[in-house]
Amino acid sequence: MSRPREFDIEEVLDKAVETFWFKGYEATSIQDLVESMGIHRGSLYAAFGDKQRLFLTVLDRYRKVVVRKLLDILDTNASGKAAIRQFFATVIEHVITGGPLRGCLVTNSAVERGLSDPDTAKKVSLCVAQLEDGFYKALLRDRGAGELDNQRDLRALARYLTCNLQGLLVIGKIRSDRSALEDVVKVTLQALE
Repeated sequence: MSRPREFDIEEVLDKAVETFWFKGYEATSIQDLVESMGIHRGSLYAAFGDKQRLFLTVLDRYRKVVVRKLLDILDTNASGKAAIRQFFATVIEHVITGGPLRGCLVTNSAVERGLSDPDTAKKVSLCVAQLEDGFYKALLRDRGAGELDNQRDLRALARYLTCNLQGLLVIGKIRSDRSALEDVVKVTLQALE
């Protein structure tokens, strides 16, 4: 009979998110995870299986917590353009004040593991699709309010915003210059006019 868990699963997952987000998959060892999560190696394996399965669970957790918070910004404002502006302002604020320059776990994972691991690629694709859909719904609100031309391809525009978001987060890993990031967003948002 196995012993009951002596840790909060969400709490230790959040710690694993931080570790993978900061170090990446390949550079993160099981020992790094054991130390950051504050659990024993046997408990890690019993709860999550191997490092790969833990990483996939971490990507799910990131999507449910971090990506969901961003999507809530797009869902809450009446004006799609205002919501998109607030979304990018929040991202910039996170890049500038969020601690170590680490970018986005989804983007980092796509670059590091997207070609070599189909399971990671599926999780990353799901996150990217959710972001794209969030932008699309915000744009649809503006079309419904008569603020966007009916001839505009909103899906293409949502993809454009998603790609610019990912690029912004990559640049944010190496350069946390607020004015440079705001310049990128300003030009990006001109596509909404």
